[in-house]
Amino acid sequence: MKRILTFTSATLVASQLLLANPAQAFYHDPEDGKEHSHEQDQAQVQQRFDDYVSALQQEALDKGYQQQTLDQAFADIEYYQRAVELDKNQPEFKLTLDTYLPRAVPEWKADKAIEKYNEHKQLLEKIGAEYGVQPRFIVALWGIETNFGSFTGGFKVVSALTTLAFDGRREAFFKDQLWEALTIIEEGHIKPEQMKGSWAGAMGQTQFMPSSFMSYAIDYDGDGKKDIWNSYGDVFASAANYLKSVGWRDDVTWGRQVQLPAEFDETLADLDVKKSLDEWQAMGITRMDGSDLPNRDDIKASVVIPDDKEGRVYLAYANYDALMRWNRSHYFVAAVGYLSDRIRFPR
Repeated sequence: MKRILTFTSATLVASQLLLANPAQAFYHDPEDGKEHSHEQDQAQVQQRFDDYVSALQQEALDKGYQQQTLDQAFADIEYYQRAVELDKNQPEFKLTLDTYLPRAVPEWKADKAIEKYNEHKQLLEKIGAEYGVQPRFIVALWGIETNFGSFTGGFKVVSALTTLAFDGRREAFFKDQLWEALTIIEEGHIKPEQMKGSWAGAMGQTQFMPSSFMSYAIDYDGDGKKDIWNSYGDVFASAANYLKSVGWRDDVTWGRQVQLPAEFDETLADLDVKKSLDEWQAMGITRMDGSDLPNRDDIKASVVIPDDKEGRVYLAYANYDALMRWNRSHYFVAAVGYLSDRIRFPR
């Protein structure tokens, strides 16, 4: 708490000094030898952004997008400085999995996951059977990504993608995402003003990037729109379709926490190294209680050590790999897996 208060006080003092001494709002640019104000810089950035938007719209017309689509999509376009800052300075947290999981899956979230599972059980089980995905994993992804749809992001997707393309660090990637977003609008799945998401353009209750939307989103309720913002059927089916498309198996779980023998060769801890459960057991790996691993000869698994041998260690099954396709973070996968287990085994 003391550090937070100190930081806040320092920020306040700096702001007051800036207001008290207007000269602080200016700086000397060694390239042109002139004094500049931050307001002048902002105006220049805005002008360059406006020019960039005009060029983008022409490029979109050349690609075949309708003028009406562009008029709607860019009607309230704005430059998001915050998106640029977040893209360049994504925070790094020094956490272990043991400290991360209680934050990602607190007790209230586990309780809410069970509540949401029961609330939508009939629909979830129907979709789960059709796509071959256990419903608890659909709910777990929903919970980890957007707190069951309650936090989907407030950035206008077209503005966020245009801003990040303009910034230039990953222009090609974000322009490709922008074209996909325009296609989504042109096909009538969502109105531009309702197309909200994260600062990076991840959208709806599934947090699909526009390219993932085009590849995996499903119009499950049959209303002619793939609505991952508001339709539970579309949200659940889209998530299930994604998992099915990347190799999901409904006859196994995601993985399990295990104990390693003291002499375990950590170079074997790699998702590319696949062995049978019998092979791992022969090397001394056991369940957490020291008992034998499951007697399943149809499962190949990898050893995953997110932190070190003293922390949590997992045997990762095929569904672990599928979840890694959704988000390439062992912490994310562990959180989804843990929440799914809490749904399956309520306390």
